[in-house]
Amino acid sequence: MAEGVLRHKLAATPIAATIEIDSVGTHDYHVGKPPFALAVETAKKRGYDIQHLVARRISPGDFDHFDMILALDLANINHLKKIAPTRAKPKIELLLEYGDAFHGMEVPDPYGGPQKGFETALDMIEDGCGGVAELLSHRFAR
Repeated sequence: MAEGVLRHKLAATPIAATIEIDSVGTHDYHVGKPPFALAVETAKKRGYDIQHLVARRISPGDFDHFDMILALDLANINHLKKIAPTRAKPKIELLLEYGDAFHGMEVPDPYGGPQKGFETALDMIEDGCGGVAELLSHRFAR
């Protein structure tokens, strides 16, 4: 959902074509699969199209390729920092460090739960992605 939200928030900005956004997992549980049906449904209700996305696992090259590596919870932060080269560790941050309403919190994983869990997660993701979009817009608009 975070990839869809951030793409949507940057779509109308002049920097949209220059920013590369990709969502990956830290494990290979769902590689090659589309997002969970409730995630797609919840995102669609708010205007985000994520049905075309396909899961992949983070690769060693991602740590050098991307300028920011944002995780939704501390378990993923810790895992990413274990597998990342030392030079890439400063890039790894919690998405909600960029949010206002949920600043510094973790996005709970709604997978397998009720729709309400996906709505809550999406509320939090929108908050964090709003802050990231604002930062990127200011940083690259110069």
